Parts: sequence; C-alpha cells; structure tokens
Amino acid sequence: MDNHIKKVYVPMTETGFYILLCLREEAHGYSIVKKTELLTHGEIIISPGTLYGSLSKMEKDGLIKFVREEENRKIYCITGLGKQVLELEMKRIERLYDNMMEVRKEEHQYEK
Repeated sequence: MDNHIKKVYVPMTETGFYILLCLREEAHGYSIVKKTELLTHGEIIISPGTLYGSLSKMEKDGLIKFVREEENRKIYCITGLGKQVLELEMKRIERLYDNMMEVRKEEHQYEK
C-alpha cells in the first residue's frame, strides 16, 4: 500500500468505512445504503451523491472493483487493497476504543 492511499483513506470517513465494510460481500449502491442504515440504527444515512462519488473514487484508487451489472445496478466488491485499508482502519478504531476504555477505567478509580 502506498503512502497516497494511507494519506487519503486513514483515518477514514464514516461513509468510506461503511462502504468497505459492506463490500466484504458483493453489493450494489442501494444495498450499501440500507445496510449502513441498519448497522447504525438510522444514525448514518448515505446520500446517493456521496455514495456514488465515494464508489467512483474508491474504484479509481483500487479499493473496490466493479463485478457485474444486475437489473441496471452495478455490483461491487472490496479488493485486496481495500481489505488492507479496512483492516488498518479497524485497528485504529480498536486502539481508540481501548484507549477510551482505559481512561474511563482510570477516571472511575480516582472517583472512589
């Protein structure tokens, strides 16, 4: 993975994160929107403009690839590079979570 990809995608936007997360299985744009909405309990709703702009950029950068078209819907999936980027971001988020929990634990100990 080159530095350009790391610079552009890590840290990721929530939109980018959910697109790659959803594309671990082949999917079309509308199903990405619906799955993201379901996963986030409606807190993140990806607009069509944002989605298709992100899909186009990610495809150009090699993170996802077009697989086929079904009923006038483009089906995409994540590439090896996309999996690497997603894994980096997931590790970053896990580190943030672990750090947050450690600070909370320390604060709780001081309150006693």
